[in-house]
Amino acid sequence: MPDLHVLSAGAAKGLVQGQQADFERDSGFTLQCTFGAVGAVLERLNAGAPCDLIILTRAMIDTLAREGRVDAARIDDLGWVHTGVAVPTGAATQPVSDVPSLLAVLEPSNAIYLPDPERATAGIHALRVLKALQLPDIEPRLRAFPNGAAAMSALAERADLRSVGITQVSEIRYTPGVQLLGVLPAPHGLATLYSGAAARGAAHTDAAAQLLLRLCAPARASWRQQAGFEALSA
Repeated sequence: MPDLHVLSAGAAKGLVQGQQADFERDSGFTLQCTFGAVGAVLERLNAGAPCDLIILTRAMIDTLAREGRVDAARIDDLGWVHTGVAVPTGAATQPVSDVPSLLAVLEPSNAIYLPDPERATAGIHALRVLKALQLPDIEPRLRAFPNGAAAMSALAERADLRSVGITQVSEIRYTPGVQLLGVLPAPHGLATLYSGAAARGAAHTDAAAQLLLRLCAPARASWRQQAGFEALSA
């Protein structure tokens, strides 16, 4: 079977993998997927990695469209993803609905797991929030990983019930061993719109468009919501 190459933000990993088996069966293509922090994914694209479908933030996709690197007529939105707070499964659950309750979770934590604070959407934002909260002795507690999936997997594996993770809600939901406490509260909340597009000049643009249509289909809105993607009216 021919390969269909997908470069994708880690936030959409659960969506793509959730449709992979059915798409491969129906289309005759084999998906070759690379997931990571959006900055790292863009670096791979810039380095010439094969790509038929790319999934990034809407702002990044729009930039690629202006540069003529993706087909502007074949852009579709997957939905909004909030940045959330996670703890290992089995840890006490408590709300993070306002700043005092968020501080009550973060201040006594042994470690704070987050994605790349330079190249990942959630990592950049998490570090900005932690600095704004002026938490004491924060640097020694930070545990940064290449992407949110790696950060959440490490949080689950360490199983320290006094450790916390911050990343995109979708990455928390598809990682076994962690549980979502809630989204970051105002004024520190962040919702990111993720979108996909067929790469211009790719080998299989029609198949890429078909996969994107499957991921973004209105009939699958509730499935996307369960994966952490909220409707475009969010």
